[in-house]
Amino acid sequence: MYAGEMNGVELFLLGRTLMKLGEQAIPTEGLPQYSTSNRAVLIVASDILEHPNSSVGDIAERTSFAQSKVSACVARLREGGAIETTTDPADRRRLLVRPARRISERVARIRSTPITATLEAALGTDDPPRIAEITTALETLAEHLAPEAIARARSGTAHGPGGAPAGAG
Repeated sequence: MYAGEMNGVELFLLGRTLMKLGEQAIPTEGLPQYSTSNRAVLIVASDILEHPNSSVGDIAERTSFAQSKVSACVARLREGGAIETTTDPADRRRLLVRPARRISERVARIRSTPITATLEAALGTDDPPRIAEITTALETLAEHLAPEAIARARSGTAHGPGGAPAGAG
């Protein structure tokens, strides 16, 4: 048993809240408006980071987005300098998508923008120790629940301390 015993619904709602806060924390000033949502673009970008050199169809299958939506996200990410596309040598009709080798100024700006103002607004406080506590907790979650954690959860390959399968011993 674990302290707190958060359930799946609570975890889902927390994740949804964190996604919305993440969207708010991403700077948009001076950037063109797009019809494709920020959330969809972030989901596609995350998939590309996890699965470089994927086709648009592969990304659509994994994200459950329509291929046209993935294509719009890919175009937006390419325009922003976050990704690169190449023609698939095995099928010249397909594009392969991968993270950009060189980070664009836009991507660097997004990645370097702190979340402090967003947290202050969400928490209703600008108390530095409280903001630091929450930021540290989020960094800890990010460290332990990187994107590959989803694949582990789906495959049931959880491991306990020392790398032993959970429950072994």
